Amino acid sequence: MANKVVILGSLNVDTILRIKRVPQPGETLQMNDRSSAAGGKGANQAVAAARAGAETSFIGQVGNDDAGKFMIESLKDDNVDTSGINVDTGSGTGSAYIFLDENGQNSILVYGGANQKVTETEVNNAAEQIKNADFVVTQFETPQKTAIAAFKLAKESGAITILNPAPASEMLPELLELSDIVVPNETESASLTGIEVTDEASMVENATAFAKLGVKNLIITVGSKGAFYSTEDGQHDFVPAFKVDAVDTTAAGDTFIGALSSQLKKDLSNIKEALTFAQRASSITVQRLGAMPSIPTKAEIEAASK
Repeated sequence: MANKVVILGSLNVDTILRIKRVPQPGETLQMNDRSSAAGGKGANQAVAAARAGAETSFIGQVGNDDAGKFMIESLKDDNVDTSGINVDTGSGTGSAYIFLDENGQNSILVYGGANQKVTETEVNNAAEQIKNADFVVTQFETPQKTAIAAFKLAKESGAITILNPAPASEMLPELLELSDIVVPNETESASLTGIEVTDEASMVENATAFAKLGVKNLIITVGSKGAFYSTEDGQHDFVPAFKVDAVDTTAAGDTFIGALSSQLKKDLSNIKEALTFAQRASSITVQRLGAMPSIPTKAEIEAASK
């Protein structure tokens, strides 16, 4: 039976600027190419979960503009339930400008827009979806107080809460306490614990530090190297990534989160298998251009595993 996943998060139209390298201060460079696509951490994670087989619903907000209509239609195209998306007449739809260099590395500027005005009202309007969910996932591109409201509802109904603390930011302690699983990358983990991630021993130290903050289960993603996990019952291990030639790392982390939530069991008994599946999904994403367009389907992930 498919996991039921609710994503509270951002909806951005991504403008991808392909460049040779990031310009220096005062320098002007020509772009190699320019394109636009649906994106935003929340939307990417929702599409990743849906394409990987989860029954997915979304809570968020767009502006009353063409970009907002485009984002809603993009999610509907992947069978994501968009009934939890509000249209705000006072703000524009979120947008992101992605500078993609010739090595496949990116730098991103984000305009939050309507994403920054998602409130507890939107959460309450989607209470039925949260009540029926297996997993409720959020990030930091929408307000943390709204995430707290969503996680409180999730905990009341027995859903597992997954927090992706990205982009790195100061965190409200209550949000950590309500998070069953926290999934930062190595930089985000270090910013929250003060412990630099350099090897598996330092990852274990991070897990211990997070436990003191109330986090029982931790997954640290380490880019092309793989992912470390530590669970409430004392298990910890490192799952290596699949080696591929990356052309665009945009949405790799979001693909990982969405694919993970589609496969993970609520008791985390299959965490290593779910992490391997998520790593495989991310390895496909980085071999393609764009954010949402690069996210693979379950069939593609399974085919790549053979």
